[in-house]
Amino acid sequence: MMDEKDYRTIIADNIKIFREKKHLSQENFAALVGFHRTYIGSIERCERNLTLSTLNTLANFMDITIQDLLTTRKNDE
Repeated sequence: MMDEKDYRTIIADNIKIFREKKHLSQENFAALVGFHRTYIGSIERCERNLTLSTLNTLANFMDITIQDLLTTRKNDE
């Protein structure tokens, strides 16, 4: 069974993967989705527990599903 840290790591990795696929810095990405750059950085470092609302906002912007953010993947997928 996965614990909370495992899910935060998967989400953090996926946000970074999808952000980089769009060729966006943390700062540019944060501005586009309406969050502060330090907030995006803290998500990618697994320092934040995200709400469903935040997951939905990020997924919608990246044109993916929340499930995509919760699925383990490799950088080249």
